[in-house]
Amino acid sequence: MPFEPTDYLPYDFANRRHIGPSPEEMAEMLKVVGADSLDALIDETVPKSIRLKTALDFGRPMSERELLFHMREVAGKNKMMTSLIGQGYHGTVTPPAIQRNILENPAWYTAYTPYQPEISQGRLEALLNFQTMISDLTGLEIANASLLDEATACAEAMTMAERVSKSKAKAFFVDRDCHPQNIAVVKTRAEPLGIEVIVGNPDKMDPEAVFGALFQYPGTYGHVRDFTDHIAKLHEHKGIAVVSADPMSLTLLKEPGAMGADIAVGSTQRFGVPVGAGGPHAAYMATKDAYKRNMPGRIVGVSVDAHGNKAYRLSLQTREQHIRREKATSNVCTAQALLAVMASMYAVFHGPKGLQAIAQRIHRKAVRLAKGLEEAGFKVDPQAFFDTITVDVGPLQAAVMKSAVDEGINLRRVGETRVGISVDETTRPETIEAVWRAFGIVRADDNFSPEYRVPENMHRKTEYLTHPIFHMNRAETEMMRYMRRLADRDLALDRAMIPLGSCTMKLNAAAEMMPLSWPEFSTIHPFAPADQQEGYGELVTDLSSKLCDITGYDAISMQPNSGAQGEYAGLLTIAAYHKARGEGHRNICLIPMSAHGTNPASAQMVGWKVVPVKSDEKGDIDLEDFRAKAEKHAEHLAGCMITYPSTHGVFEETVHEVCKITHESGGQVYIDGANMNAMVGLSRPGDLGGDVSHLNLHKTFAIPHGGGGPGMGPIGVKSHLIEHLPGHPETGGVEGPVSAAPLGSASILTISWAYCLMMGGAGLTQATKVAILSANYLAKRLEGAYDVLYKGPTGRVAHECILDTRPFADSADVTVDDVAKRLMDSGFHAPTMSWPVAGTLMVEPTESETKAELDRFIEAMLSIRDEIKAVEAGEMPRENNALKNAPHTMEDLVKDWDRPYSREQGCFPPGAFRVDKYWPPVNRVDNVYGDRHLVCTCPPMDDYAEAAE
Repeated sequence: MPFEPTDYLPYDFANRRHIGPSPEEMAEMLKVVGADSLDALIDETVPKSIRLKTALDFGRPMSERELLFHMREVAGKNKMMTSLIGQGYHGTVTPPAIQRNILENPAWYTAYTPYQPEISQGRLEALLNFQTMISDLTGLEIANASLLDEATACAEAMTMAERVSKSKAKAFFVDRDCHPQNIAVVKTRAEPLGIEVIVGNPDKMDPEAVFGALFQYPGTYGHVRDFTDHIAKLHEHKGIAVVSADPMSLTLLKEPGAMGADIAVGSTQRFGVPVGAGGPHAAYMATKDAYKRNMPGRIVGVSVDAHGNKAYRLSLQTREQHIRREKATSNVCTAQALLAVMASMYAVFHGPKGLQAIAQRIHRKAVRLAKGLEEAGFKVDPQAFFDTITVDVGPLQAAVMKSAVDEGINLRRVGETRVGISVDETTRPETIEAVWRAFGIVRADDNFSPEYRVPENMHRKTEYLTHPIFHMNRAETEMMRYMRRLADRDLALDRAMIPLGSCTMKLNAAAEMMPLSWPEFSTIHPFAPADQQEGYGELVTDLSSKLCDITGYDAISMQPNSGAQGEYAGLLTIAAYHKARGEGHRNICLIPMSAHGTNPASAQMVGWKVVPVKSDEKGDIDLEDFRAKAEKHAEHLAGCMITYPSTHGVFEETVHEVCKITHESGGQVYIDGANMNAMVGLSRPGDLGGDVSHLNLHKTFAIPHGGGGPGMGPIGVKSHLIEHLPGHPETGGVEGPVSAAPLGSASILTISWAYCLMMGGAGLTQATKVAILSANYLAKRLEGAYDVLYKGPTGRVAHECILDTRPFADSADVTVDDVAKRLMDSGFHAPTMSWPVAGTLMVEPTESETKAELDRFIEAMLSIRDEIKAVEAGEMPRENNALKNAPHTMEDLVKDWDRPYSREQGCFPPGAFRVDKYWPPVNRVDNVYGDRHLVCTCPPMDDYAEAAE
């Protein structure tokens, strides 16, 4: 009967939201892999010795409506104040068109890092716009595609300066007027590298004693200074000058390049990116052309495709910074692509005149505020400023600060007698009047004539943002269409499965994404008083508790704002522990060849020496080699870095022994959390013997990748390491900070918390099981067509597997690149290429993909194998076939066709949708041309025509 009750719910507590295969589909998949049940498969895959003894249980999971109601309650505990604290964080207006079409659009936030350029042309163009914007504003020739935050960008600039400087000095000078968090993070980075940091007055800097210097512009207390002479003196002694500059101020003020700066860094947060209690925000770095090969991070460049058409790509991918394992000096996973795209669109939306007008209004507000205070008898400093002043109030500091809070405004405490005030784009006349009232001044902000407090010699004399993209018709209609056109050029998770091994491209559910845009979360200043952040406090406390339950650790630090930062923070914590025990000499790190690729770079960054450990014939850690090297280096062993399950996609049964050997030799065990999606609810790194792990919240815990950032990499530690977790100048702690804000990119923690609340312990465990099922289903279905390189003792893989495509290079002259590009024709992003084993594909389907999507991918892979067989049999030329010519564009379809295969085979291979076909916008990109003809800013329109000839 139609009115009989049923047990079916579309989003029941089995969490069909995140788990793609239906129960019926799972049964079919289990039949294919030859397992009696899902639990039986897990028993065959995950060693009993590492299994959890009790089920993960957070209580009843929430429905979407329950979650959003609960999140509203928690958000309401944050007090929405007007923060004029400044210190690198400012109120800003996110144009609604950008908020809706970029920040809240899955076509942008579900994209992956653009390592496959042919299907990333939209976000690559947006990032090239970002680089052009930064290069123009700073007056330097080349910029990268973003860094994590301003403080870490300062630290990266210091290490870059040391690499390129011809000075033999071992010290680095830091302007005392830098933001405190910038100074603190620079000191953290410098200490393990043996760099002495000298903080002081730039006028008293000894340029002969330092290899470089960092200047803040404008200074943290508002000073606008010309550093031209300081930089000239540095250059006389072969030093490198770094200027950390507010890009909004550079629309009015003399740019760093005009002062002679070698490197410029800073934050683009005030270009339309919400404060969000500290992040995520896109930092930037620009430098002189001579130093481009030493610049960390990613650089977008212009190249050509196989037909000579303009195409974008990540340039200089063979640079040292691109994870050259134990020889690397920085980590490539250090970008905030989504936020860089937002900032670039803010510049496109406003154009140079619009940005200048915003900056002028900000400055005029600051001047009016200062004049009102001065007329009331207060001493205001400095005399030359852009948006920030300090006011001497003597013993009334606490009273003025409290009065401001009563007015709904946060000011900055400066020393014992001064109050700092920074105005911004959102400051209204009512705000200025409220500040005056806090100082006991009652007047209206209505009778001041415009005035400027920037000396003539500090005015900007050069043009910027001259490229036509920054002068397009900025009607919202045109902006909306421009953002849509770019999105349509990309292949993101909203179109198709992205089966990237190690990167866990899973669903980012809509309900989980909503709260981060709420003003109660997005407008909070990271240095606002704790009693104004009680909502964030509750979120962090509960999420930390859940993550401790999941990992088996005793405490969590949320400060690291990327996976790379998590690795670095975890190793710093271990190093601090050794030092506190009088064993600071320990500096050897054992890293198996099967560990995560970024691990060696992180070890280098804390000053450790990397000792690689072999893999055995099964791909596991060679236990004898590990033991021999641990014993050999026991006196100096700091620790080991292992990935579990390994990057080979296997649960190694020797993990307990590896941890035991390390501990017996005096080291600590770092377990990389990159593959945590195979462990949640089944096994805990803290129970295996791990002392510290980082968690990729942008992988396992549903934060989206955003085209290459944002990320969050909090670390979990055992109790003996708690006191050595990262501290912060604003919140205290024994150790130095690793990121600019105490809670890293706090606003996106809302996503992972919502994920845990809606999934519950049982849902998270089920997700892990289905991820393992999906990987084994793919491996079984592709058996015979491709060799799976590594399996466990029972023939099972973990949540990912490595497909060996190396034999085809000899048999058919087909490379792993050819297979990857051919998958684009079927509408797929390629799996991870040539890592951890060169010439292979590492596939991770995740639990989010339905059986239909898995089968579509399998169909595409089997078709590719058939095309390879045709080449092997001599039925198709080795140099002219669908694989070599992939990807195929719509232009190929309509042009004259002289290929030995049909248009249909080329453009509509198995797996491709007929109606909703994804068309790559360019043919295969020429990487060699791009590196030989390096262009990393928007080129003139004439150059496009030349490139196509």
